[in-house]
Amino acid sequence: MPEQPATPQRTPADRPATASGPGRVLIVVYAIFAVAATSRAGVQIATRFDEAPVPYSLSAFAAVVYLLATFALARTGTMWWRVALASCSVEMTGVLVVGTLSVFDSAAFPDATVWSNFGMGYLFIPLVLPVIGLLWLRRTRPA
Repeated sequence: MPEQPATPQRTPADRPATASGPGRVLIVVYAIFAVAATSRAGVQIATRFDEAPVPYSLSAFAAVVYLLATFALARTGTMWWRVALASCSVEMTGVLVVGTLSVFDSAAFPDATVWSNFGMGYLFIPLVLPVIGLLWLRRTRPA
């Protein structure tokens, strides 16, 4: 029986950088959400902060997370990979926690945040984006 050729293992040098290939699209989407969340939070805080301080503060926090993820994904190196991993993980946690709270305790959210109802106001992209980000980071994990 002929021997099967061994499947070559990927070396660290074979792993793509986070800002290469599909990672570029991911960075663009994160940048769009960074601008959207920053704009939304800025307007909400500047004009109506007293109406819903918790949701508006959460929108500002989401903006910071999106900005950090965008920047970290665009950079190279182990440290930036870890920052991107932390950002995507915090984003995933935020979407799940805020999404769940906004569904079950809508009185606590008199106005929507980026992550309310699992990102329903943004076509659920905030729910899917960190999953894609974490999968991409897994694929581009440094040695």
